[in-house]
Amino acid sequence: MAGDGTKRQGGVSFERIAALRAREADVYRRARPKTAARTDNGIAGFFDGVPMHWMRDWPTPFPILVDNARGATITDVDGNRLDDFCLGDTGSMFGHSPPSVARAIRRQAGRGLTYMLPSEDALAVGHLLPQVFGLPFWQIATTATDANRFALRVARAVTGRETILVFNGCYHGAVDETMVRIVDGKAANRPGLAGEFRDLTRATKVVEFNDIPALEAALAAHDVACVIAEPVMTNSCMVLPEPGFHDALRRLTRAAGTLLLIDETHTVSTGLGGYTRAHGLEPDLFVLGKPVAGGVPASVWGMTEAVAQRLRGYNSHKQSGYSGMGTTLSANPLQFAAMRATLEEVMTSANYALMETLAARLLDGLSAAISAARLPWHAVRVGARVEFICASGPLRNGTEAEAAHAPALEAAVHVALVNRGCLIAPFHNMMLVSPATTRQQVDRLVKAFGSVTQELSP
Repeated sequence: MAGDGTKRQGGVSFERIAALRAREADVYRRARPKTAARTDNGIAGFFDGVPMHWMRDWPTPFPILVDNARGATITDVDGNRLDDFCLGDTGSMFGHSPPSVARAIRRQAGRGLTYMLPSEDALAVGHLLPQVFGLPFWQIATTATDANRFALRVARAVTGRETILVFNGCYHGAVDETMVRIVDGKAANRPGLAGEFRDLTRATKVVEFNDIPALEAALAAHDVACVIAEPVMTNSCMVLPEPGFHDALRRLTRAAGTLLLIDETHTVSTGLGGYTRAHGLEPDLFVLGKPVAGGVPASVWGMTEAVAQRLRGYNSHKQSGYSGMGTTLSANPLQFAAMRATLEEVMTSANYALMETLAARLLDGLSAAISAARLPWHAVRVGARVEFICASGPLRNGTEAEAAHAPALEAAVHVALVNRGCLIAPFHNMMLVSPATTRQQVDRLVKAFGSVTQELSP
């Protein structure tokens, strides 16, 4: 609420936000008659008209129906070309169908797609994972959600403890135990969970990111098996770690006999080896999903020698039977072929250097546009990942990130950018720069963003 009584979000009146969104929705519809005919009333055969429920979360009047995607460009069935800065919400962080990955997929397709046995590519990947990410021992899963689940099982097995600790506002896929938040100073299940019948806080503690005293207090009872953490909070409005936070996190977990799991599924944008390698973190367990196989569904989770020794000891004494870890289609030869190509030819220092340069240019351009429009927003970056946030910053924790979220305003901006030829992630204004992204695409996004912010300028 402004001093003049006008209701605002992100410094912009709701009246102006609604007007922009209505105008841009009309432009969007007129540019996509074929798409509207096929998707405006939902896609037949799918519940709620979409194959996955989050496809309805895009703020466009109806989903973009993609014809093809190459490099950093998407073309829809109406022929509209979009500079793609969403890149599958990190799944295609290195661009759509990198040539080396596409060749590997074609080659493996003629050799069989799955057979529950290793391939020659598996031998190569077994050497590449320690080289790129540091930890000596690895396992394969299909999604980061599964990898996190399996790693948490290991943590509980080797520590003999049940409880885990997460940070308020965190994102670790669909791992049940992480679906908690802080409400009125206490842990509670997140709202909106479908069919959840348990009190998830019984075996999960939750504290604010960057709050070292709260972390120390939560670990003091020595009952936490594992802290699972993104090194930078990303699936909220982005929250960077404050100086000394990661050092304290490692020191306190070790003192409490608690394992530390670093989930790099989004922060692998930081550089080769992820935020962990770039900043010298020392996790006991490490998870990476999404882009590790160039867009083919795959994830990896690794462990230190110390954790591996404890797991071997546990396995030597546990009852026989299914461990609860692993799925039939995980570690299939298609994953290994795509992963090998990604690790050898795509996830390279040279590509990261290019991404870093262009992402810095994007950050500078967005920040300048925000300043020129005199909006109380800010932009933030971790490697190739850039976000604009419709609030002042920097943000310190999940509570501040939640308060900074401006859904109506962000939705209007998103559709306006699509109409100007730029696609960003529909969640939290995330933008990724890939090796296939050009300087011209970055400049077009900055120009489009500047046009939209000027329309919203007070």
